[in-house]
Amino acid sequence: MPSGHAVRSVLRTALRDMLLLLGSLAVLGVVVGALVSGSAGVWGALLGVGVALLFSGTTVLTVLLTVDSTPATTAAVVMGSWLVKMVVLIVVLVVLRGQDFYDRWVFAAVLLVGVVGSAVLDYRAVAKGRIPYVEPR
Repeated sequence: MPSGHAVRSVLRTALRDMLLLLGSLAVLGVVVGALVSGSAGVWGALLGVGVALLFSGTTVLTVLLTVDSTPATTAAVVMGSWLVKMVVLIVVLVVLRGQDFYDRWVFAAVLLVGVVGSAVLDYRAVAKGRIPYVEPR
């Protein structure tokens, strides 16, 4: 079984990199959104970053919180958080559907960059992480 410390280190790296990406994306998205469509673009960028954070952050956090649990517990918590994310996403999209205070294109672009970028950073953290296969006694 891999060392909990090594796994936590990889997950903290993934979480840190994701937060840096989304923070940078928030600043860039707000600036570009404001230039493209004014305050509606700003709101679109902020909403996109928020939804990306919900998606990317909860997965890393749930795995980080269950590192020392059994694989079944970790899987159950990750699946439960995924179901909660889906419900929250549906509610957010239903609430936003009729609204015109945000730019849908800026929202979609920022959300896409945030989610795909976070997935790439998660992959990079795991691929470069140094997790031993066995622990010496």
